[in-house]
Amino acid sequence: MSPFELFFLAIGLSMDAFAVAICKGLSSKHFNQKHAVIIALYFGTFQALMPAIGYLLGSRFQQSITAYDHWIAFILLVLIGGNMIKESFDHKTETSSPSIHFQEMLILAIATSIDALAVGVTFAFLQVSLIPAVSTIGIITFMISVLGVKIGNVFGMKYKSKAEFAGGVILILIGGKILMEHLFF
Repeated sequence: MSPFELFFLAIGLSMDAFAVAICKGLSSKHFNQKHAVIIALYFGTFQALMPAIGYLLGSRFQQSITAYDHWIAFILLVLIGGNMIKESFDHKTETSSPSIHFQEMLILAIATSIDALAVGVTFAFLQVSLIPAVSTIGIITFMISVLGVKIGNVFGMKYKSKAEFAGGVILILIGGKILMEHLFF
């Protein structure tokens, strides 16, 4: 996976965290830089941790499914991306408290990074270099989450669904590229 592809994968994965960060920013009366950094640390850490866990799980059975690994990567990325696109059309009003208590942030960080766990499994199949990949994902998610808190505080929910839609499209395109490379090139 090229650095360019990894960068866009990281952006796609960070969109769930971005959407929740917007909600957190929306629920605050004033932008609080310390809260934004704490929120971003939770999301960035878990977005980096989950692909590492997925990679370790995937590498345990990589040898037995090497002939189908590109299909697995494609299917997982399309399912994750499709779900994000579907959620982007769900216009239910979401509420969020400005709280950054450990339990709430832990649940949110895990919930927004489950997709990254599945992507980590595909990393094992594609033999992606783990440290640069999880570092890139964590750092980009951190930056996008801080931005999300700020945007949520300033603009509200205006960009939430667009971010989820864009993230879903990016993941589907990467999945398609992986499949095409293995089938035709």
